[in-house]
Amino acid sequence: MTLAYVPGDSFAHRIDPRSKLLVQAGFAAAAYAYTTPRGLAVLTLLAVGCLRLAGGGARDLWGYRFAAPVLVLAPLVAGATLGEPWFRLDRAADTALASYRILLILVVAAGYVRSTPVRDSRAAIQRTVPGKPGRFLGVGVGLVFRFLPLLKRDLLTAREAVRARGGEALPVRDRMRLVAVAGINRAFARADRLGTALNARCFAWNPTLPRLAFGRGDYPALAVGGGLLLAAAVAVAP
Repeated sequence: MTLAYVPGDSFAHRIDPRSKLLVQAGFAAAAYAYTTPRGLAVLTLLAVGCLRLAGGGARDLWGYRFAAPVLVLAPLVAGATLGEPWFRLDRAADTALASYRILLILVVAAGYVRSTPVRDSRAAIQRTVPGKPGRFLGVGVGLVFRFLPLLKRDLLTAREAVRARGGEALPVRDRMRLVAVAGINRAFARADRLGTALNARCFAWNPTLPRLAFGRGDYPALAVGGGLLLAAAVAVAP
């Protein structure tokens, strides 16, 4: 599965993107405020519920597999020491909880990406952040969502090309260098073509964006997002 919008008629597809952004912000704040296993257990249920309400499942997390090695190795690296006792379980446990928090945030993000068109995300940001900063952020978000899957596909294509030319016999470092150089070259080429296309189409800072409106289904999402932000504020308050 790729990190892209999937058309559907789920609950998350039908609500306003601003509501979903509030839920994401509230969830991230709560994940960093409630770091105990009990708190993370509750947030796990909420994260899975967000993904299911977007019509997604475990397969949608495959697009985030690049983060898995870091999340798995981080506790091992944090717990290792250069002397006695050689491994600190307390440090490893704290880092493991931190890695799990990041995983939960990625689960909620997967539900948002799956249920929100790029144009709706841009419209939500531009109408939330006023002025040219909002338009700048909206353009940036739109380009990231559109080009991240393409860049990922370019890297996979470069890897397959190296493999087809007998690259499996090369050391891992050399294979990584070849794939990285090919990916960077394609990224720069896409950036050049993007700039030319924007100039040719008379790129405007204020394009016609889809109309956004809160509906009946947004009120539960707004309540959840606001409640998570309030719970996080209460947890960190002195």
